[in-house]
Amino acid sequence: MCEPVLDIRALTKSFGALVASDNVSLTIMPGEIHALIGPNGAGKSTLIKQIMGELAPDSGQVLFNGQDVSQFSAVKRARAGMARSFQVSAVAPEFSVLQNAMLAVQGQSTRSFRFFKPAMKDRSLTEPALEVLKRVGLEARANQPAGDLSHGQRRQLEIALALALKPRLFLLDEPMAGMGPEGGARLTDFLSDLRQTAPILLVEHDMDAVFSLADRISVLVYGRIIASGTVAEIRANPQVREAYLGAEAGA
Repeated sequence: MCEPVLDIRALTKSFGALVASDNVSLTIMPGEIHALIGPNGAGKSTLIKQIMGELAPDSGQVLFNGQDVSQFSAVKRARAGMARSFQVSAVAPEFSVLQNAMLAVQGQSTRSFRFFKPAMKDRSLTEPALEVLKRVGLEARANQPAGDLSHGQRRQLEIALALALKPRLFLLDEPMAGMGPEGGARLTDFLSDLRQTAPILLVEHDMDAVFSLADRISVLVYGRIIASGTVAEIRANPQVREAYLGAEAGA
């Protein structure tokens, strides 16, 4: 039987009287997209920060590929293969598309460089950077300032930056935010293929995308997972319909 790539065990986090994560457990299996959904204020961001090592839980464990990484820093978890994209783009707009990708490639190693001019001739940086840009369809825009990209292209670049980290797990935080129907459809197709590179924990409000992509869905409400299951199981769950999905579930 396959072991989980990510195994979250009873994570709990409180801020005073507010319980932001209430004994949360979930797993991400190889090759799957596991969507995490819930209303605003449900605790999704707090949970992701604990998974990534940006916030220490009060109790519980995070296991990554069978290793307890609960005490790992965010940097150490990233180097172990956790790659995150953010709801708000983390792209450096003043750098070119290629330079952004090169920074991500360099960040995957312990090496650093001070100046872009000599670095632009370093094939150990430029070649893998161009490769990840090609994978997301941005190779032709390599020399364009990242700040000139469209919203959808910035999302593509952000995923390229995650790919440059040679991830063993993607954590994607609302990748569909701000996307129009055409861009959203293209990104949905891309994410469907991306699971073959590494499994995905998908935090998303676009329920059409969630229902199209997810192998499993976990529903977070007031810091607690109230249901986990397949798309069909979540659509049919009366507790989920009442707490979050409403009429959408029957659409």
